[in-house]
Amino acid sequence: MFNRKSILAVLLIGLFLAATAYCGETVKIGLNYPKTGPYSVQGQDQFQAAQMAVDEINASGGIMGNQVEIVWKDSKSKPDITRQNVTDLIETNNVKMVFGGSSSAVAIAAGDICQEKGIPFFGTLTYSTATTGKSAHRFSFRECYNAWMAAKAIGGFLKENYAGKKYMYITADYTWGWSTEESVRKITGTEDVSTHKGVLTPMGTTDFNKQLSLAKMVKPDVLVLVLFGKDMSNAIRQATTMGLKNSCQIIVPNLTLGMAEGGGSKVMEGVIGALPWCWQVPYKYNYPRGQKFVEDYAAKYNRYPSTSGASAYTIMYEYKNAVERAKSFNGTKIVMALEGHSYELLKDKQTWRNFDHQSVQTVYAVQCKANIDVLKDKFHLDYFEILSSIDGKSAVRTKAEWDAVRLANNKPVKLEDLVEAN
Repeated sequence: MFNRKSILAVLLIGLFLAATAYCGETVKIGLNYPKTGPYSVQGQDQFQAAQMAVDEINASGGIMGNQVEIVWKDSKSKPDITRQNVTDLIETNNVKMVFGGSSSAVAIAAGDICQEKGIPFFGTLTYSTATTGKSAHRFSFRECYNAWMAAKAIGGFLKENYAGKKYMYITADYTWGWSTEESVRKITGTEDVSTHKGVLTPMGTTDFNKQLSLAKMVKPDVLVLVLFGKDMSNAIRQATTMGLKNSCQIIVPNLTLGMAEGGGSKVMEGVIGALPWCWQVPYKYNYPRGQKFVEDYAAKYNRYPSTSGASAYTIMYEYKNAVERAKSFNGTKIVMALEGHSYELLKDKQTWRNFDHQSVQTVYAVQCKANIDVLKDKFHLDYFEILSSIDGKSAVRTKAEWDAVRLANNKPVKLEDLVEAN
């Protein structure tokens, strides 16, 4: 027969074991990224930066005492594969959050599934304006910028230097390409397709001879390559071989370090583009936490991080902080903890806008440096000279513009009016 002291001792042991078991639990996070395919370079950067963030978070005690594990799936930058991946991550692996990108079609597909399941989704590299526009969801957040913001970033340079000039567009034939071309055309006043011609090309194209031969016939002053990943690298190398760089200014609206590296330092000389972050930003503007991220990443992986990695790294910390503010892993509570929240990590202040979940942030216009300057860097990765920046509020679409897009697509202007799963 137990006495009172024995019963108390048993209860205390039970409480200790329960607490130990709780602290030892693992929280699984799903990463749907392109391990293979035309955007695999950007995918690898996401994976490496995300794992670095998880290692740091776990070393500091995890999320609410729980260690974090990344469960990854290869999207191959294909929406149909993504739908199955995200479904499996949620239903089989029991992940509490999903993130990833490199293809807006993939991010939109992932967001659709996460909305159905009531699981937060964060887009790491998804530049189509539609992601937080007509396809915006209550459970989806975009940490990177969008096509409209990129166009605003380079718009000043183009209007100042190429007003009234002839443009031509070679564009990836999917949602990101369409919205990027549309945005650049509107901001530069080149919407007349009879004067400023354009041609669409499938994702994964390796031979751009037909499109570039048309460009040689058209003789534009500005050639806009609305292409991404290996597609852009292939196209710009072929354009250089065909002599187009000698006759026109080449614009790549959305640049990344991996894309520049894929093109090569000699080929990329003088190319103009935009990005939400590059490793030079924290040094130019003195952001210590961003500098530490660059240096830790370089020490671990023997190269600099790209914007894709910076976004994945930031998302992990923003998710951790939102869970801790909400004191819960519940999807709806996390959404509420994020909406309207401002944060600073790798650069200046960013804000999760409450009505569309776009991260409002500073964006940058850049020009690729001369080959000789790139090669001076220890990793041969000092590609970008920052030409200018535009603050987030000036770069994003207004609430009235966003409402108009939603209404035109028969979507509610309040994300909470979408059906929730939890």
